[in-house]
Amino acid sequence: MMSNIGQCGITSSKTVLVFLNLIFWAAAGILCYVAAYVFITYDNYDHFFQDEYTLIPTIIIIAVGTLLFIVGLIGCFATIRESRWGLVTFVIVLLLVFVTEVIVVGLGYIYRAKVEDEVSHSIQKVYNQYNGTNSDAQSRAIDYVQRQLHCCGIHNYSDWQNTHWFKESRNNSVPVSCCKPSAINCSGSLTCPRDLYTEGCEALVVKEMKEIMVLVFWAALTLAALQMLGVVCACVELLSRDREPVYQLLIIGRNY
Repeated sequence: MMSNIGQCGITSSKTVLVFLNLIFWAAAGILCYVAAYVFITYDNYDHFFQDEYTLIPTIIIIAVGTLLFIVGLIGCFATIRESRWGLVTFVIVLLLVFVTEVIVVGLGYIYRAKVEDEVSHSIQKVYNQYNGTNSDAQSRAIDYVQRQLHCCGIHNYSDWQNTHWFKESRNNSVPVSCCKPSAINCSGSLTCPRDLYTEGCEALVVKEMKEIMVLVFWAALTLAALQMLGVVCACVELLSRDREPVYQLLIIGRNY
């Protein structure tokens, strides 16, 4: 009876391990997608950050995704071939990945709190360097953000009056990227404020970047939980195998 229960436990742990390894492969692809999404989004907002520290969790995620794919291969091989050293390697690598993801969770939490200060410190400088030409990277970034987030200025459209571009142009207008899509023939003139976005960009940029950090945070936390389940299942199978030879020797001894 006890033998049947033990065998059932081993079979269950094997089944869960194989299933988890398939999940790890899928997770590796999802992590790479999340990392690519973060890189693309950051590329659109990078002018609002003086430091590139926000990319550190993303770089770690790419490394974790690569390791997860390798872990999946090792786990499937060790489980199907019933390789003890393969399972030991699987557990060790999985623990390393788990520790790495805990670091990602910590960094994501820390950097999420710093995003607001970083944007507030940099956004004024970026707006002051706006020149309205499409060849200028910072000008393109501001126009993109204002169109994408439906915002205008730092806190509202009146902030443009304090920029060098507004004072030099002397046409009492803000960039056309401040115009609402519904406004026909909008030129950005401040004489028609109803045609302009009223919300500032600073708060929306901070919100967008914080949402990305939350995505990274929960992705790492979810995968860390799955990996601990994989470690537990692998340890159960290893312990079950350690007991098998002893159990067989006891039976042989009793026959004699």
